[in-house]
Amino acid sequence: MLENIKQSILIVEDDEDLADGIRLSLESFGLCFTCCKTISEAKKALEQSKFDLLILDISLPDGSGLELCKKIRRTSSVPVALLTAKDMELDIVRGLECGADDYITKPFSLMVLRARIRALLRRSNTFTKPEYQNKIFWFNFDTMTFYKNGKAIELSKTEQRILYTLVSNAEQILTRELLLERVWPDGTEYVEDNALSVGIRRLRDKLEDIPSKPEYIKTVYGKGYVWKEC
Repeated sequence: MLENIKQSILIVEDDEDLADGIRLSLESFGLCFTCCKTISEAKKALEQSKFDLLILDISLPDGSGLELCKKIRRTSSVPVALLTAKDMELDIVRGLECGADDYITKPFSLMVLRARIRALLRRSNTFTKPEYQNKIFWFNFDTMTFYKNGKAIELSKTEQRILYTLVSNAEQILTRELLLERVWPDGTEYVEDNALSVGIRRLRDKLEDIPSKPEYIKTVYGKGYVWKEC
């Protein structure tokens, strides 16, 4: 239950009344908050503290929350929810492409906000180990560094999310539906039907010795995929 989890949330919103409303609506869940009105303030807060969730407004006095999200994603996998004043498909797509995990359109119901934030915190708390290591691979999902036999591998954000979900559930068959939900939370309506297949294929190209005969990312026909331990 979230009531027993002390998690820290950074709210970056220049509307003080709205930021206070968000904070007050979630305080009963035992969460702690840091509120910033600008990107500059947010950067300082991120340097000084570690957060479990970021809530970023897209339009801020000194820049775009989208750009801040993009910069954060270069070094961190912390869940990010974007606040946008316009229910525009382009804003939503841009946000997801920048690495956001969810988007919330203003004006919004605080009840809806609570549900979305609690869902993000549950997902972020599902995987408690940011590292995966065996005799062949070493993956660090906090620093976004990935190695095979000591050689660095570059992975896209989507590839990282697929891999994260697979290795965090090693030896368990994961359906396509579950993978889609975990990799593109609340954004699957904007995902092409073959996006998961493409991501799996690219991961195999980078991780498998013979991609056409995978040893680690196995297809279980009619069911889904499974990460096999070495």
